[in-house]
Order: sequence, then structure tokens, then C-alpha cells
Amino acid sequence: MRYRSRVTAPAALIGTAVALSAGTSAHAATGKRPKHTAGPGPETLGDPVFPGLGNDGYRVCRYHLDLAWDATTRLVTATATLTVRATRALSRLSLDALGLDIADVRVDGDAVTHAQEGEKLRITPAAALRAHREAEITVRYTADPRRTLAHTAWVPTPDGFAVCPQPNSAHTLFPCNDHPADKADFTFRLTVPAGLRGVASGTLVSTEDLGDGRTAYTYTSREPIATELVQITVGDYAVKERFGPHGLPLRDVVPVARAAALEPALALTPNLVSWIEQRLGAYPFETYGLLPCNSDDANAFDFTGLETQTLTLYKPNYLLQAEPKIASHMMHELVHSYFGNSVSPATWADLWLNEGHADFYGLLYRYERGWADSLGLTTMEARMKDTYARGDQWRKSSGPVAAPNEANLFDSQRYLGGVLVLYALRRQVGEAVFDTIERTFLERFRNRSASTDDYIAVATQVAGQDLSGFLRDWLYGTKTPRMPGHPDWTVTPASSALTAPHSRRGGHYHENSATL
Repeated sequence: MRYRSRVTAPAALIGTAVALSAGTSAHAATGKRPKHTAGPGPETLGDPVFPGLGNDGYRVCRYHLDLAWDATTRLVTATATLTVRATRALSRLSLDALGLDIADVRVDGDAVTHAQEGEKLRITPAAALRAHREAEITVRYTADPRRTLAHTAWVPTPDGFAVCPQPNSAHTLFPCNDHPADKADFTFRLTVPAGLRGVASGTLVSTEDLGDGRTAYTYTSREPIATELVQITVGDYAVKERFGPHGLPLRDVVPVARAAALEPALALTPNLVSWIEQRLGAYPFETYGLLPCNSDDANAFDFTGLETQTLTLYKPNYLLQAEPKIASHMMHELVHSYFGNSVSPATWADLWLNEGHADFYGLLYRYERGWADSLGLTTMEARMKDTYARGDQWRKSSGPVAAPNEANLFDSQRYLGGVLVLYALRRQVGEAVFDTIERTFLERFRNRSASTDDYIAVATQVAGQDLSGFLRDWLYGTKTPRMPGHPDWTVTPASSALTAPHSRRGGHYHENSATL
């Protein structure tokens, strides 16, 4: 799911990261140096929500993750190989890493000095990395999915694990540049005990019987993946395959013991894909499907569904409900394949682009079918009138739609508040122009990261009118603007006695989607 400088290519990202990081200790510490003099890379990209996340001085071209899970020790033994391209001469660089027991680090095959401090793995190569040249970094490590950390992506299950890296926990799985602005290609090799299955984002390219009671599964991604969208799972799963529109391969990864019970929910996906393709264009990846995690632990993860790329992670019991109870949220998660996955946020302050769009189309899908929402409402207009009335309170409690902080990142303001912005824009420019804005934005930034400013620029260009003032008032204003076409709508005055619009149960996660 997640800002304001335009990010359209790796070269542009560098300028954006520096601009966002101006004044931070990491950048200040580097100081000015001659253009070709090597120095340490900054240990932050200056994200406004997670200021310590990510690293500068290089971009990651590709990751190869080789993970082996031991059913006896329940530990993961792994090697992460990163191909990076330095954007400046580097005497030292850092990766994000937390809770990983590092055994060895090599750069281009040579053992190098390394140190872990906080959530950073600092790497000092024997010779400085030259600007604009690629280098291969190999990190061997072990991880315990059950380890207690300040935050973690691991979801232990009785027969293995799944992962939920969003927003800032991919680096508890593997050393990485853990920021959605630095998307990269991925391959995964998962070695598991015979009888279990290893599954990852992307497409299965090989299955190998190792002859020692283990099987290795290798997957590759056709499109780049942001670190927070990686999925890796191990367990007693069956893969159920079917086709969607235009022959799109669909694969669901289902606990073997639950396969029959979950089939009615899984069978909904082809029609969901057809509906969203009519509005946003062709599905952007090589496959799609659901992963009902093999765990009923209420504390396993603090959300109903999570949009890891090409696989949506779900609590299995949620999907046992009837279609009107689940299909709207299934649409929400599918929409993230477009907004959030194909086009990733430039910084986490842009989360509204992900969640606002997912709820917008999820609610449209619900209301088209006459299914009442959680408030008993059956039209978008009725829901938006109710949301509009809450606008000033939400802006006071959770800040403007596009200006979150870490504590309120997943409040309803990013979800329904984002829907309200999109509803206002559609009323301002008309449905036809709005639809063109959506498709143009997705086409222009496919497989890249984009900011709120990028969305405003596309809207202005497509509409043929300057929408910057209009959208900035809706996205950054402390008061709710007037709704186009609805001068009768009123906003309830904010009260300090009211709480923030969220129902947090812990961590960063949420149950705030209006499609639930």
C-alpha cells in the first residue's frame, strides 16, 4: 500500500531520495565530496513516514533468494544474492536487515567486512564500488520465523510459514533496500521437506527432487516487485489452477485440508478480474490467485487480506462466508495489483493512492450488486455523504489524506478518506475523464513508483484544466472542501472528544477497509 517528488526511473529516484532526505543525519554525515571520491552511502531514503527506511547510493537490479526450511529446527537457512548498481562511488553501503543471523557477506565473490547496527547491515568492500557499475552482494544467514522482534514479516504456521512484509518488515526476511521506490526483479528457490510445498510470488519455473527427502521449487517474477510485496510460503498446500479472462493463468495456494471448503470463494476470481479489467485495463502480471494461510491463530496477522504480488494472503475462515460478505473485499485486494503493486508508492505518505483506489472500486463493485455495506448503505453517494460528514474530524484525528505519520498510517482516512477524494475528482471532471485519468496514470507508471504529485500532474494533463489546487485542498487541507454538485452536504464539526478513525489491534495493520 504506499511522497511528493516524482519518481519515474532509477535515475530520477536518486534526486527524489536526496530531496526527501535533506537535513537528515545520514545525508548530513556524508558531507560534500569531490564527484569521483568514494564515500559511504547514506543509510536512509528520507521517507516522510519511515525516515530510517531504505538506503541510498545504489539501486537494486535483482534479488535471488535461496531459502531452505527445516521442519525439525523450524529455522530458515538462506542466501540472498543482490545485484546492485552504484549511483556514486561507494566506500561503504548498507542494507536493511533485522533479526537475521549473518554468517558471511561477499562482494563479487570476495569476503568483506560487515557489521549489524540497529536495522542496518553495513558492508565495506575491499575496494570502493565504482559509480554506475554493477556489483554482486551475497549474504548467507539464518532466521527464526518465531523470533520476537519489534516488527516482523514472518507468519509461523503449524507446517511452515507465510510472510506479510508490508509496510516496513521485508528486511526481517532478507537483507534488502526495503523501500517501495526501489523495485527489482526477483527469483526464489525454496527448499522444503518432501510432501510440503514452497510457493513464492511469480511463476514456477522448476521443481527438483534433491534425493535427500527435500524438494526445491524455483520461481521468477516477470515484473519487478517492491520488497514489501514479496510472498514466500511453505506448508501442506495444494495449487489449484484455472484460467481467467483472455487465458490469464490463475493459481490459488490452498491448505490441502481446506481445499473443498474454500472452492466457492476461489471460483469468484475470474469474474472479479473481468470486471476490473473493464475499468482499469488488462491485469498487469503473469498470474493471480489467493493464498488462504494455513493458520487459524487470531494473532497470526492483524488484517483480513494483504496484497502480496500475484498472491493475496487471506485468513482462511474469512473466505468461507457467502459471496456478498467477501467479494467486495476480494475486489479491494485485486485492485491493489494495479494501484500499489504495478504502480508502487514513491513514499509511504502516498498510501492513499493504494487504499483509496482499492476501496473505491471495491465499493463500486458492492453497490452495483445491491449489497448493503457495514452501515446498511447501498449506494456510493449515500456512503460518501456519510464519509463527507466525518471529514473534519478525520483530518483532525488522522491528519490530511496524503499526510500520514507512522502511528496513523493505516487509519480510515487513507481508505475511505481516499475514496472521498476520488469521488470528488470524478464529480469535478465527469466519469469519462476520470476513467481516462485512471488508465493514463497506470499506463504511465507501470512497473515503477509514483507519487501524489504524479497523480495530480496526470489528472491535470488529462482533464485539460489545472486541478492542482482542487486536489491539494482535498489531499492536504485541514478542512474538508465543498463537494462538487452537492452544496447541501455538510461536515460535522470536529470534536477533541472523538477518537481517530481506526480500529488498530496492534502493529501497523488494520481492519479499516470499507469493503469488509
